[in-house]
Amino acid sequence: MKEGISLFLKGVAMGAANVIPGVSGGTVAFITGIYERLIQAVKSVDLQALKLLAKGQFAAFARQVDLGFLLWLGAGIVVSILTLASVLKYLFANHEALVWAFFFGLILASVYFVGKQVGRWTPGAVVGFVLGAGIAIGVALLKPASENDNVWYLLLCGVIAMASMIIPGLSGSFVLLLLGNYQLIMIESVAGLKSLDADAFRILIPVGIGAVIGVILLSRLLAWIFAEYHDLAVALLTGFVAGSLLIIWPWKNAQIEVFEAAGKVKEKVVGYEWYFPELNGATWIALGVMAVGFVAVWAMEKSGAVKPE
Repeated sequence: MKEGISLFLKGVAMGAANVIPGVSGGTVAFITGIYERLIQAVKSVDLQALKLLAKGQFAAFARQVDLGFLLWLGAGIVVSILTLASVLKYLFANHEALVWAFFFGLILASVYFVGKQVGRWTPGAVVGFVLGAGIAIGVALLKPASENDNVWYLLLCGVIAMASMIIPGLSGSFVLLLLGNYQLIMIESVAGLKSLDADAFRILIPVGIGAVIGVILLSRLLAWIFAEYHDLAVALLTGFVAGSLLIIWPWKNAQIEVFEAAGKVKEKVVGYEWYFPELNGATWIALGVMAVGFVAVWAMEKSGAVKPE
């Protein structure tokens, strides 16, 4: 039960991260020591596992897919996304810089602790780190597309967003923002679930199907990479985490584009203008919150929470 509660809380943290554009649930899994176990568990949901389930061999099925691990973690993620969407919407509306500052500190610390998992920093590992950071920065500089609720596009959003959610440093929510559907999926549709809005289900069902496809395909690729090129894989993912700091930088102005769709006036973030803040009271508070995020990761490391389970 103690392990289950721990996994549930880690799932809550992953769910919260996935709601915020710029923060990766995969990063949370990585710095809390469950990343490789998660990849292996998802990879194990294959045809053989489904055959065991069809034959009623539930115990064997549960052992093969590490079902207890997936259920505890999944419950935390779902509860977090359903409950924190509104809370984060409020915090971003009223304390945006402080939210970004906390996560900046968290991710900054995780770059160091995740990088420690590289056995040997060979030239290949260094190249992997630089490549990962470059890709993450490149994603941050892309311009968002327009909102699109076509079923096939929603499926594509699910595939790509879930793939990015399990890659540390690449935020599934930020990818949805780039695809133009963050507001539609993560805010409007998730909030609509509480009132059983039919439109919310119309949006989320194809996104969910695409997410399942994305996680199944990518988990197999990542499991193979970790098995064959562990240090290179960890270095690459550390680069992703480091590059995502550009997205999470607290002091930036969003470039907003206002447009009309379906008779409604909507706003879309099309980019950011980054800047260095003045050293005033608000900045010192943000730096303090940033330090809290940094110390939170440091405390998890020292308590052994980041050790693989």
